[in-house]
Amino acid sequence: MPIPSVNLKPCLDAAEPAWRARLAAMFGRMHFILGEEVAGLEQELASAFQTKCAITVGSGTAAIEIVLRDAGVTRPSQEAWTTALTAPFTGVGIAAAGCRVRFADVDPETLLLDPADLGNRAGKRTAALVPVHLYGQPAPLAPFRSLARSLGAVLIQDACQAHGATHKDKPLAAYGPYVCYSFYPTKNLGCLGDGGAITTNSLAAGKRLLSRRDGGRRGGQIAYLPGINSRLDEMQACYLRAFLPRLGEWNGMRRHVAHLYEEGLRDCPGIRPVRTSSESVRHLFVIRAARRDKLRSWLAGKGIGTGIHYPAPLHLMPAFREAGCKRGDLPHAERAVREILSLPIYPYLSDASVAEVIGRVREFYRR
Repeated sequence: MPIPSVNLKPCLDAAEPAWRARLAAMFGRMHFILGEEVAGLEQELASAFQTKCAITVGSGTAAIEIVLRDAGVTRPSQEAWTTALTAPFTGVGIAAAGCRVRFADVDPETLLLDPADLGNRAGKRTAALVPVHLYGQPAPLAPFRSLARSLGAVLIQDACQAHGATHKDKPLAAYGPYVCYSFYPTKNLGCLGDGGAITTNSLAAGKRLLSRRDGGRRGGQIAYLPGINSRLDEMQACYLRAFLPRLGEWNGMRRHVAHLYEEGLRDCPGIRPVRTSSESVRHLFVIRAARRDKLRSWLAGKGIGTGIHYPAPLHLMPAFREAGCKRGDLPHAERAVREILSLPIYPYLSDASVAEVIGRVREFYRR
């Protein structure tokens, strides 16, 4: 039986009674933008993520852009630093705010943005630091917070892959003024389209962000702040309110799958899992593999789907040429993209399917 890299249907089926009831109520109200479902979701997100405010937006990309605008990081003379190993949308969100995106290298073991490397590169133009909680693993926030303070920069967390994660037994919002989330369908907490959110412990910032995501308005037709049009719609909020109560359970299922992989692939020649801690919510299970592309083709031939997150570092993508990097500048990220492979991981993936993947990986390296 084929094993896809991701399968959304079991989660959709498990929460069906809840989302069907919410959709029915929404259609009864005939209110589709910034209505009761969005307001309820924002309260529930704030409670679940242990923060004072949650503001939903149209995407994780928009979340990054909006918080940079709110922090005043909007000029080409200002630099926002992030990792070269992430989805392009981290860089897209930074560039959309109007500042200059810059890239630092990753830790070769965790593949997270390396605070030491960033500290050696950032300078007086640095206005924002944007670490990414890659693959569900929180970045080392204490060093980034200290570095941001020393540079006079704002710390913005890209938690688009880390729904439900905490760091050092504290909520992510405890470490900085803004945390950004994506609700892309494959995320740990995803909707059935695009969506995103921002969390903050500042009530003043929360009010501004509510306005900025709605064109700078405050409920009427007057724009008071520079803003954009990026609003989560009511239909997606219906799904997210149905899924959110199950997030802890689903993250537990992901951790179980990851544990099976780690045990089953222990000492397997040719591969090593990317190092993580118990804090990871296991958005992805990523290995570094010798002959990665051949392994991927072999697994596909056996009906096993995989992914590459990500096939190229941002600093070498044409869209980010203005960052001023060249090949060889960030060697750890450049090597990683040639080796990384994401194995199937999602809630309700059976132990038997995980065992099949493990067996096929081992079989490939025995050949």
